[in-house]
Amino acid sequence: MNRLERNFGAKGEAQLKYLDGEYTVLVAGSYVICAVTGQHILLEDLRYWSAEHQEAYVSPEAALERYQQKS
Repeated sequence: MNRLERNFGAKGEAQLKYLDGEYTVLVAGSYVICAVTGQHILLEDLRYWSAEHQEAYVSPEAALERYQQKS
């Protein structure tokens, strides 16, 4: 995501296309949901995701847990 894609007034769940090292906002929102824990992740706090599985993760531990489930 870059500064031109931000929509600071958007509320609700965003829909993103996860890429390698970045993501594209498909539907504006303020958060995404962790695929492992179900926690809301504010877009400005989003650091972990899988481009292969198109999922967001709240922490590196959650990402590792999902990786181990998929292996």
